[in-house]
Amino acid sequence: MTIKLSNAQIAWRAAQDIADGAYVNLGIGFPEMVAQYQPPGRQAIFHTENGILNFGEAPAEGKEDWDLINAGKKAVTMNPGAAFFHHADSFAMVRGGHLDVAILGAYQVAENGDLANWSTGPRGVPAVGGAMDLVHGAKRVAVITDHVTKDGQPKLVKCCTLPLTGVGCVTRVYTSLAVLDIKDGHFILREKLPTLSFEVLQTQTGAELFSDGPVVDLIVPELSND
Repeated sequence: MTIKLSNAQIAWRAAQDIADGAYVNLGIGFPEMVAQYQPPGRQAIFHTENGILNFGEAPAEGKEDWDLINAGKKAVTMNPGAAFFHHADSFAMVRGGHLDVAILGAYQVAENGDLANWSTGPRGVPAVGGAMDLVHGAKRVAVITDHVTKDGQPKLVKCCTLPLTGVGCVTRVYTSLAVLDIKDGHFILREKLPTLSFEVLQTQTGAELFSDGPVVDLIVPELSND
């Protein structure tokens, strides 16, 4: 059985690529973990669709102020200089191209950068929500995800079969096995687990993998998913 990264380790790896001072939106759920792993000496400015800029860490249990929540309805704290604004102004920031990075989860990512992350079919959630704005408003869109589904099917595919969130929008994918860029309609392998061969990784990927230079070992610290 292939050893893979935990969600915390995937989130840590994605956090290492966020520049100091970047304006960042993190998708609801798993992507929110990225905020916990900013490198020392760097501070991103986190944005949430419900109208907060520069929120901070989650408060200690029992110290929550439930008037201060993010888009995922989780309690947050405020950093110095934080701002509150109308929901419409928040989406104007997104649609106006003022976010440097959006980091989202995924059900499927296609080799041309298409993203499916809101519905698994007729019984899924009824609408795509703000993700459709984020994927085309942010200057860079990255995805964090397990490399395969719970039943072992590839999540990185030649063509998405689930309802799309956006077309040609993803530029980098951080998975439980590798880091890949999407370039010229192909998955370009940048990093992979050192214990995993290219050939085995290919068997767990639903589209052809390419490389255009050395593939680096994907090394991350031991982390808890808590």
